[in-house]
Amino acid sequence: MPPCGLARGPDSGGTAGSGFCGDLSSASGTGGRGLDDCAMELVGTIRDFKIEHPDFEYAIAVDPGIVQQDLGPDGKPVYAGNPTTPTTNGKEYFDQWYRDVPGVNISIPLAIGLVDKGSGVYAYDSAAFFPIDDQGWGNEGNPHNYHFTYELHTQFEYEGGEVFSFSGDDDLFVFINGKLALDLGGVHGAMTDQADLDADAVYLGISPGKKYPLDFFFAERHTSESNFHIETTIGCFVPPPPPT
Repeated sequence: MPPCGLARGPDSGGTAGSGFCGDLSSASGTGGRGLDDCAMELVGTIRDFKIEHPDFEYAIAVDPGIVQQDLGPDGKPVYAGNPTTPTTNGKEYFDQWYRDVPGVNISIPLAIGLVDKGSGVYAYDSAAFFPIDDQGWGNEGNPHNYHFTYELHTQFEYEGGEVFSFSGDDDLFVFINGKLALDLGGVHGAMTDQADLDADAVYLGISPGKKYPLDFFFAERHTSESNFHIETTIGCFVPPPPPT
């Protein structure tokens, strides 16, 4: 069960600590969902970095292909640079993005709530996604804390017809059933990508009526803006099962 009462992301349309805090023991993964099974508040981990990290404030470029197509066995993206990519400096530094490294990053829990926009669409929207201002390593002389990553893990039941889209800056890697479904790698202005689950079903290895993991990895690496917009017709998320 996810912790309750965590800090909420900005512009999430809710109040601190609202969202799912119930019992998931009845979640079956094959239809018959009750409302209490759904968690439209997604709980993840921010990792704050210093400006001096080699991959932050390093280069500005659209940079798809930073990560491999398959999620790693530890549930983290696998670096694909050989040996680097235009906006990264190798596996050692990339592997710090979504792992706790003392002296390099500071972890802060963050929950974001998806708002029902009507017509079966759920969204989270922020044109100023600065959820850890004055936290972690601090703003380091900037008006906001611009240097952080955000990781969250959830799962959903694929019913057929769903889409999952993201628009923002900078990097965004979304894996569905362990396969890379969205790739907005690089340091860039707001960009958009969308996964059409029906069109991508063969590649993703998914079929209706079954439950699949969705793993989400974001990075904000450069000063000036931080846009973060999720829109999806997936109407029910549940926390992933505990690690075995």
